[in-house]
Amino acid sequence: MNRFSFPPFRIAIAIAAFVIGFSAFANGNGVGRPSGGGSVYEWQTTITGHERIQLTVVSPDGTVFSREFTPGRNPSFRLSDIEGPVEDGAYSYELRVVPRISADVKRKLEDARAKNDEAAARKLMRQAGLDQPLVQSGAITVLNGSIVAPDAVESSAHDEASATSLSGRSVTTNAPSGLTPEVNDQVIPDDLIVQSSICVGFDCVNNESFGFDTIRMKENNTRVKFEDTSTGTFPTNDWQLTANDSASGGASKFSIEDITGAKVPMTITAGASTNSIFVDSTGRVGFRTSTPVLDLHVATSNTPGIRLEQNNAGGFTAQTWDIAGNEANFFIRDVTSGSRLPFRIRPGAPTSSIDISASGIVGIGTGAPALVNGITRGMQISAEFPAIRLTATGTGGHDYQFQLGSSGQLGISDVTGGTNNNRIFIAGTGNVGIGTTTTTSKLTVAGDVRTIGGSFIDDGTTLNVPDYVFDDQYKLMSVGELASFIRENKHLPNVPSESQVKREGVNISAFQMRLLEKVEELTLYTIDQHDQIGTLQTQNKELMERLAALEQKLAEKQ
Repeated sequence: MNRFSFPPFRIAIAIAAFVIGFSAFANGNGVGRPSGGGSVYEWQTTITGHERIQLTVVSPDGTVFSREFTPGRNPSFRLSDIEGPVEDGAYSYELRVVPRISADVKRKLEDARAKNDEAAARKLMRQAGLDQPLVQSGAITVLNGSIVAPDAVESSAHDEASATSLSGRSVTTNAPSGLTPEVNDQVIPDDLIVQSSICVGFDCVNNESFGFDTIRMKENNTRVKFEDTSTGTFPTNDWQLTANDSASGGASKFSIEDITGAKVPMTITAGASTNSIFVDSTGRVGFRTSTPVLDLHVATSNTPGIRLEQNNAGGFTAQTWDIAGNEANFFIRDVTSGSRLPFRIRPGAPTSSIDISASGIVGIGTGAPALVNGITRGMQISAEFPAIRLTATGTGGHDYQFQLGSSGQLGISDVTGGTNNNRIFIAGTGNVGIGTTTTTSKLTVAGDVRTIGGSFIDDGTTLNVPDYVFDDQYKLMSVGELASFIRENKHLPNVPSESQVKREGVNISAFQMRLLEKVEELTLYTIDQHDQIGTLQTQNKELMERLAALEQKLAEKQ
């Protein structure tokens, strides 16, 4: 058995007294009349206008069989439907009719659900006749590996033959000689006080041994009926206590029946475990335990749980959830969607592992989550080294981890495959490192920096880190500045010195780019010097022409 599952319907059987609302009488004709025997059990249906009928059968060991039947097909159950060996005993069954619901009603119900308007939903269900689902339940008895035929009905003991044939029975009659005797009824128009025990039923005998019984009912088909003859505005519902079905192969059970409403709101089947339902003196309810410690206490040896099943008889989409727990985890299971476990808590999880404040802030590891700057929706993680890990499960997926260190540093790391490659690092001082945890300045980048469609900005001005070829605003070093830099540093700008190469090595690609930058810079410098020479030549020509003109005027005056 899967460790995260528990035997279906075992708990449902134990709490059947609370969940059999609106059901038809066992072995009745609410959905269909049972027939068959041997290896097949079938229900002859007469209902129409439905979408389908759902059949659920639970074996004595809790195994569940389910099947759906479309209109025109009688529901049926075969012993071969149960996996494994056939076990003798009572198999509980339920037939549930799924009505045909119009698209308009479904749409209105969906709208009401989306608006969380339960009052409107209940009204729609009542108007559409969906508030009284048609359900029939009962039992199938398997004896010696065969289904007992349900057609035979045990005869009542209240007949003339039984009355006159019981040995030791004294029959008093007032019929004339030669006529059939008739047992006289006794009418006592006064209080009746019996200071010993009473036996009621045709199987009671003279000198009945009562033991500690005060009232005993003894015959087949024992029933206690409460028939209220009130009229007018007084309550008049009739009730009945029923012990066992009367049909062959029926259930051995005890029921409280709503005779007027034709319902069985409570049933306890034979074989139910001790303390299946126990209410202590404080009102606490125990399921399979006589010592409940909380208002509701469920005790079992394997995965106690509760099933929440919304069927589609009311117009809403069917959905089933399980809430359960065992030594492996506490979980919520989405049964309808393939028994997924969307929520799990492992034993030993610390206090406030997940804690939601009244304002909606989610805390992890804190019982008082709070955010600053007026933010009222979000998450706070409290731990010595709080972290968030993002795992991509698809092909080529990566793991990234956000982690806060003890000194206030925040790291974003690629931890794929167990590695720890720092991508972004924020030191406690506020300095940021990209590709490195060594942050000696506000921003330290291990690798190249590139801007696309933009520039580096400092105090609103563009820094002089442009492309050397295409940026016409690039300011060249003067010859004097360049000469001074070379004399002081023994190498060109942006080109590593000999000591740097020996100490740190050299990145050939980066070195080539720096040399290319120098070539570009020198090329621009050459072009600029050529332009300056051309300008000087033009200016010199103009001066020579002006000088010649002045000399000519001076000669003319002489």
